[in-house]
Amino acid sequence: MLEELDKIQQAALEALASVKDEDTLQAWKVTHLGRSSGLMQVFSGLGKLSKEERPAVGQGANNVKVALENAFVERTNALRQSELARSLEEDALDITLPGRAFRPGRLHPATQNLRRVIAILSNMGFQVFTSRDVETDEYNFQLLNIPPHHPAREMQDTFYVDAGIEDDTYSVVLRTHTSPGQIHAMRAYSSTNPDNPPPLRVILPGMCYRYEQITARSEVQFNQVEGIAVGEGITFTDLKGTLSEFARRMFGQNARTRFRADYFPFTEPSAEMDVECFVCGGEGCPVCKKTGWLEILGCGMVNPIVLQNGGYDPTRYTGFAFGMGPERQLMLRHKIDDIRYFWGNDVRFLEQF
Repeated sequence: MLEELDKIQQAALEALASVKDEDTLQAWKVTHLGRSSGLMQVFSGLGKLSKEERPAVGQGANNVKVALENAFVERTNALRQSELARSLEEDALDITLPGRAFRPGRLHPATQNLRRVIAILSNMGFQVFTSRDVETDEYNFQLLNIPPHHPAREMQDTFYVDAGIEDDTYSVVLRTHTSPGQIHAMRAYSSTNPDNPPPLRVILPGMCYRYEQITARSEVQFNQVEGIAVGEGITFTDLKGTLSEFARRMFGQNARTRFRADYFPFTEPSAEMDVECFVCGGEGCPVCKKTGWLEILGCGMVNPIVLQNGGYDPTRYTGFAFGMGPERQLMLRHKIDDIRYFWGNDVRFLEQF
C-alpha cells in the first residue's frame, strides 16, 4: 500500500508539471485531490486494513495529501505570476485615451467669506476666541441682560436641549447667537487679574442655531462673527471708526456706511450698520429694495450689566460689540436670493465660488 501511495504522488506531480492554465489546474485538483481520486480511495480503505498496517498507511496517505496540496498552491502562484508577466509584456497601454481629470476640492463659499472676515478683523488687531455651540440659558440669555420671560427672548426662536423650567430658569440650549462668547471672553481675561483686568479685543466666529421655518431668507443654522472690545475710554466713536474701516476693507475703499438706531438688550445704545449698495452705487435697485443701502451688521456699546457680568467694572471700563452674518454679506455681494443654497450641497452652485 505504501508503494501504491508513492506511485499516486509521483503520477500527480508529473501531471501537475504539465499544467499550463487555471482551468487545467482545477481539473488536476479534482482528479488527484477530489473525492474520487486514488488518494481518497486509500483513506476510505483504511478501515479494511489490519491494526498493524493502518498507522503506517494512514500517515503515508496524510504525507502524500500535504505534499500534493503544497504543490498545488505553488503551481497556482506560478501560473498567476506568469500570466501577470505576459499581460505586462503583451497588453500595450493605450495612450490615446483621455486622462481622468483631477478635480481638487475647494472651500465652501460660506467658509471662504468667514475666513475673509476673520482675516480683516485679525489685521485690525482682533484676536480669534472660540466658544461652545451648546450653552446654558444663563450664558445665552441671562448674563446678556435677557432674564427669564424677558420679551427679547421672542426675538430668537430657541432649540432647548432640556426644555424643562425650574424656578424660572431654563437649562441647556443650542446658542442662538455668538454673543455668549462675550461673557466667556471677558471672564477669561478678567480672571487673570480680577482687580485690574486687561483690555480685550476679540472676535468670536461660529455657528448659531434657531428654531425657525426654513425659507429663502431664514435657516435653522448660520455662521456669525461676534466682536467685542473692552477697555478704558472706549467710545461710540471708536465703534464707528472700527466698523467703517472694516466696511472699506471688505467692500472697497469707496464704501460708504451709515448707522441707524436699534435695540439689543446687551448693548446700550444700539445700532444697525448699513453699507451703500455696491450693486447700484446707492441709486436704488431690487437688491437694496430701492433704498440704496444694505444692512450688514448690528452693533452698540456694551451694556453696563453685561460688562459687570463679564468681570469688568462698568464705572471704569466701557466697550463696544458687533455681530455680523458672513452668509448674508455673501448673498448681498453676489445677488444670491436663497440662503438654502449654502447648505443644499448642490455642486452647480458651490462650483461658482
